[in-house]
Amino acid sequence: MSGTKRLSATDLPDGTQRPKPGIVHLGLGAFFRAHVATYLADAMAQSGGDWGVIGASLQSPGMRDRLAPQDFVYTTVELGPEGKHHRLIDVVTDVLVAREDPGKLLDVMSAPEIRLVTLTITEKGYCHVPATGRLRTDDPDIAHDLDTPAHPRTALGFLVEALGRRREKGLRPFTVLSCDNLPENGEVLCGLVLEFAMARDPALAEWIRTEARFPNCMVDRIVPATTEQDIEDVSSATGRLDLAPVMHEPFRQWVVQDDFVDADRPDLAAAGVEMVADVAAFEKMKLRCLNGTHSALAYLGYLAGHATICDAVSDPVFEHMCRDLWQNEIIPTLTPPENTDLAAYADALLGRYRNPAIRHATWQIAMDGSQKLPQRILGTIADNLRAGRPCPGLSLAVAAWMKYVSGLDEAGQPIDVRDPLAGQLHGLWQAHPEAKARVDAYLAHHSVFGDLAYDAQFRTSLIDACDALDRLGARAAVEGLVS
Repeated sequence: MSGTKRLSATDLPDGTQRPKPGIVHLGLGAFFRAHVATYLADAMAQSGGDWGVIGASLQSPGMRDRLAPQDFVYTTVELGPEGKHHRLIDVVTDVLVAREDPGKLLDVMSAPEIRLVTLTITEKGYCHVPATGRLRTDDPDIAHDLDTPAHPRTALGFLVEALGRRREKGLRPFTVLSCDNLPENGEVLCGLVLEFAMARDPALAEWIRTEARFPNCMVDRIVPATTEQDIEDVSSATGRLDLAPVMHEPFRQWVVQDDFVDADRPDLAAAGVEMVADVAAFEKMKLRCLNGTHSALAYLGYLAGHATICDAVSDPVFEHMCRDLWQNEIIPTLTPPENTDLAAYADALLGRYRNPAIRHATWQIAMDGSQKLPQRILGTIADNLRAGRPCPGLSLAVAAWMKYVSGLDEAGQPIDVRDPLAGQLHGLWQAHPEAKARVDAYLAHHSVFGDLAYDAQFRTSLIDACDALDRLGARAAVEGLVS
């Protein structure tokens, strides 16, 4: 690739007018650039408007350093069964690194032209207790931001300080749109912002409560991590060196609650976004059907030796597991969104999982499980138990997470666990060889399990699942469950 020309704005079609910024995005990772940014590009192509994006990395300069030399233009690569489709995206106009200069990011967020702040900071970025939705007041970064509001470290600190500065200037607040996989993500974020603001200034909290908007939304597109081989392949296919391409599946869906400050937003509907009054049925369907089975495949599949989701569902045992989970443990807990057939939705998910062009690593999906399990799996289990339905499959998935996060696979080899609670959970499986004691040691982590920690039926199901994993291994345990 040494002789390949670096991608830049000169590679855009003649006459292209780069948009002026109207959005700040916190957490400029691959998912935002492969999903939300493509909708924004389509919305402006259809209806115009200045909705360019100033991206902000809260910690690492890596994305800024990759995008800046190519004028913040990058390539999206649609990975379909029939081949690849390359597209240039030019909606990002700048990338800031918050840790380097928090004041500059606050100035941008406080500017009148910014009307929307979006976030993809992953579950752990919300600094909350997943089981309760409350602010993690013992988080050292939250404590820092409350003590030194002009130099925040967290997304919550930046949001509250920027909104406070807008209030002081007599400006309208921006809309805050979470695009993370959290149930009722807007409501959760609003509650955290208000809890943080109340600790600083009750009058500011009241202004945010009455004037700002935090719409809920549901996002859906599989975006595998970009590899060095992907970068080489894009360079070979396009003749341009792009150090920040993103891969994605053909499917995409975005459902947004239409509740914006002064109704000021991009024309998202023109780009295919479903603008609705209530997102709840859509987000629960997606979190439980897609993200729930993704997590089950991640932990059980990884332990069984499957590197990707496609590899896992190509194994008939794991395909059968997915079908069984949807039919017996997940769909019975759901109310279908309007005009949605849940069985057909599940069949379509399986088709997406089978796409051989998508190398979505089980290890990647397995990250941050302590933050993901409550909304992806544990809520489904709780609903089933209240309805008197057993859930052995989802319990086995939870047991697989317990074994995975302990740090050793079935062959005794170390697992590179990425999880906020990794230090507390490391070795816990091995330290408690008796299943009952093992389960109790994990259930003691109430920030993960919440009220389920006290449910006797769940505890028994989890003990049985741990015993099956120990005796049989992951694949045989799944086979025994679905045979």
